[in-house]
Amino acid sequence: MNLADMKPGQKAEITGFLEGISIEQRLKDLGFISGTKVVCVGRSPLGDPVAYKVCGAVIAIRKEDARWVMVKEVETCAR
Repeated sequence: MNLADMKPGQKAEITGFLEGISIEQRLKDLGFISGTKVVCVGRSPLGDPVAYKVCGAVIAIRKEDARWVMVKEVETCAR
């Protein structure tokens, strides 16, 4: 699964990047690092970009770029 597949409220852990990505370093600089937890916060009214909470910050990126970041869904904690 990749970031673009996530639905608002869904939680995941970043597992890596697809090969051949030209903006990998830029995404890492924004906090999208393997092992980091990420939450899909919401989508813009037209569906692109999508906002994610990562490392305590909300970052909006285009779906086109989010498709390069691979994630695995994590279970939510019971309250």
